[in-house]
Amino acid sequence: MSVIQPHVLLVEDEPAQREVLAYNLEAEGYAVSRAENGEEAMVQVDEITPDLVILDWMMPLMSGIEVCRQLKTREDTRNIPVIMLSARSEEVDAVRGLETGADDYVTKPYSLRELMARVRTQLRRTRPGASGETLAYLDIMLDPETHRVTRNGQELKLGPTEYRLLATFLEKPGRVLSRDQLLDLVWGRDIYVDTRTVDVHIARLRKVLTQAGGEDPIRTVRGAGYALG
Repeated sequence: MSVIQPHVLLVEDEPAQREVLAYNLEAEGYAVSRAENGEEAMVQVDEITPDLVILDWMMPLMSGIEVCRQLKTREDTRNIPVIMLSARSEEVDAVRGLETGADDYVTKPYSLRELMARVRTQLRRTRPGASGETLAYLDIMLDPETHRVTRNGQELKLGPTEYRLLATFLEKPGRVLSRDQLLDLVWGRDIYVDTRTVDVHIARLRKVLTQAGGEDPIRTVRGAGYALG
């Protein structure tokens, strides 16, 4: 019943560096998708929204700077953290990368330990539950370490799917998530589930959250999806 592992998109055109990085990311417990150029990266982003992008600056077909610019100008991807990798060590290059929207800038050669720490830092900001931090909204609390969920101090018993749904909502309070987005985040792309199944599990989650008489914190947005708060 753990919080779903963060998904990292690794965009690097050097095969050896790509595989070393992917190996270390997977050893840290992340799901990793690989892309060898900017165009392939944008296709993958459209297929499944990653939690973080590690992006090489110098690539064929589309540069890392252009990929970053496109990600940061799109409503659905602008909040994805981007860590830019570059052999360019001049201050002006770092400034350009950050001004394009990159959340962090790492020059090559880099320390793998330092890069993993930077990945954790960015994910802690956008996926606090994945780093073991307690998630909370009003009187609802979820502890990823112990898998305990409480509301107003009373422990709640959730099934695995309802637990993952709640964790997803708690990591993005106020944000409207469509049924398709919830399918990707909670069930994953590799499993076929009808979108109506989302409604069934939302109803189950609502029942548990309100069993002690509290107000229903999940908001239905007609034609769009669901949101917490």
